[in-house]
Order: sequence, then C-alpha cells, then structure tokens
Amino acid sequence: MDCSGDATQLHQVLMNLCVNARDAMPEGGALSIAAENLLVDENYARMNLGAHVGPYIVISVTDTGIGMPPKTVDRIFEPFFTTKEPGKGTGLGLSTAIGIIKSHSGFVNVQSQVGKGTEFKVYLPAVAGAETQQAEEVELPLGQGELILVVDDEASIREVTKASLETYQYKVLTASDGIEAIALYAQHRAEISLVLTDMIMPSMDGLTTIRTLQKINPQVKVVSVSGLSANDQVVRAAAGTTVKAFLSKPYTAKDLLKTLHDVLHAPSTGSLPGCGCHQ
Repeated sequence: MDCSGDATQLHQVLMNLCVNARDAMPEGGALSIAAENLLVDENYARMNLGAHVGPYIVISVTDTGIGMPPKTVDRIFEPFFTTKEPGKGTGLGLSTAIGIIKSHSGFVNVQSQVGKGTEFKVYLPAVAGAETQQAEEVELPLGQGELILVVDDEASIREVTKASLETYQYKVLTASDGIEAIALYAQHRAEISLVLTDMIMPSMDGLTTIRTLQKINPQVKVVSVSGLSANDQVVRAAAGTTVKAFLSKPYTAKDLLKTLHDVLHAPSTGSLPGCGCHQ
C-alpha cells in the first residue's frame, strides 16, 4: 500500500514525534520507527473514533523514555500545552501534527506509561498500488458454540467484541472488571472455553484476574488484550501465566477470530506470549 499526502507536512509530523521522543530520553534509550499495512474493518472502526473502514498505513514512533501519566496524555494535542521547561517548547508541535494528520483524513493513537516509554501510532489512509489491487479474500474461522468470557472495563469494547463473536457462532458472557469476571467464571467454569481479558482495568487489573482464574482452574485458556505493546512489562508478566496469546487493542474481527480459533484448537502446550497481531 502507498500513502498519498503532502511529503513536507508528513515529514514535519515525524520530525516532531522523533524530537519529542528524544527529549523524553534525557539519559538515553531506544527510539524505534516502524510502518505496516492495516485493513480496518467495521469491528476496528467501531472501537476507534476517527477510523473508517478501508486500508491504512500505520507509522509507529516508540521510545523507552520517561513516559506520561494519563492526565498528560489527555492534553498533549491541546495548543500551547507543554511539559517542557519554559523556553524549551511552545506546546504547538503536537497540536500542529494532529492538524496535519486530520487534514490527511488520518488519526493517532497514543499509549504511554510513566517510566516505561511512549508509543505514537499515526494512521493514514492508504492508496492501493497496482500490485495490491486484488485484495485477498480471507474466510474468517467460525466458532462452534464455545462460550467466551469477555472482560473489559470499556462498555463499547465489550459490546463490539460480543457482537463480533456472536456473529461468528460463539456464545458470550461479559464482565466489566476482574472481580465480576472471577464471579462469573466460578459460576460457569464448566461451560467457559476461553477468557478474553483486558490487562489495564480498575478494581482488579488483568494480571491479578488471570492469576486468580488460574488458581480456580490451572488449565484455563486466556487471551490477554491491551493497548500496550506485546513487549510491555505487564504483558510480558502475563505471558508467564496461562495466557495463550496476546491481542493488541484495537483489533479487527479477523485478528480476534483467528486468535481465538488458534488458541481453542491448539495442542495443550506452553503459553504463547504473542499472536503476531498489530502491535
């Protein structure tokens, strides 16, 4: 896929993100830039405001710097908002960048944790090249009536995931946090085939939830879900439990269904730290 846009403006966006990443690593660190193709389906678009069904180019800029708390992440695109010392930043860089991205009909996702770094993902609509005109039609794997417990504190994510799974012949129970998930699992343990759980939740986080489920049933099959990358410390810690795969949020119906199918029909071997989805 190719991206059609103003090269000077897009260069400005990437330079701004890279400079910010550098400044976030005053004692050094790793800056990574990656690009990938992503076909956004209805499932993915409903999880992410600003996204539309169709092909995108995704450019990721990731650092291992000081990170940001959620209240800062919520404000970083505001004009004149800056966390830098006086005279070292105008607060206009990211607000300009988001304006450029939106003018190209794109959007941005940001994930950050204090002390663990930041990842910006810039999504730009793609233009199919001659070699990609014929999109490969992939038949999505159907469920066989298995009962899936979906655990997420975001109601919209629970509902989108539930609708997708039921469309493809799964049965679904939903829980808004780990405490509710454990109660449901204890009640329906014999029927539940797999638990799909977010890692970052209030009341009880995903890792604690997974470890508690494992005490109830050491053979419980779990797929962890997070907006964080598969290399994040929380996600890596979960890989040492009964987690069979990792699903990066937001995810397409294809990613969701393939991951569940692979886990449910895989031989009973060790845990899988990642599923190779968009991370």
